[in-house]
Amino acid sequence: MNPFKGRHFQRDIILWAVRWYCKYGISYRELQEMLAERGVNVDHSTIYRWVQRYAPEMEKRLRWYWRNPSDLCPWHMDETYVKVNGRWAYLYRAEVVDA
Repeated sequence: MNPFKGRHFQRDIILWAVRWYCKYGISYRELQEMLAERGVNVDHSTIYRWVQRYAPEMEKRLRWYWRNPSDLCPWHMDETYVKVNGRWAYLYRAEVVDA
């Protein structure tokens, strides 16, 4: 089922507005002005309704993209300085993290 079926504005315009609001944290009225500069006349209350409807779904679908980069790395580097026979030595160790 198409979630954009029956909407007055095109899918791309709705997604732009929701993404810009979520990414940059601008107000609905500022976003209304930005879209008007690009030739799209939409009311700020309409943008509010779009955000309420589509932002949770966008967040759910993009969660994989926002995951922590350290989760993707299968190894971990550990390093420190230790004193051996009165002299400082650099000690490092790489260990593979099992999933």
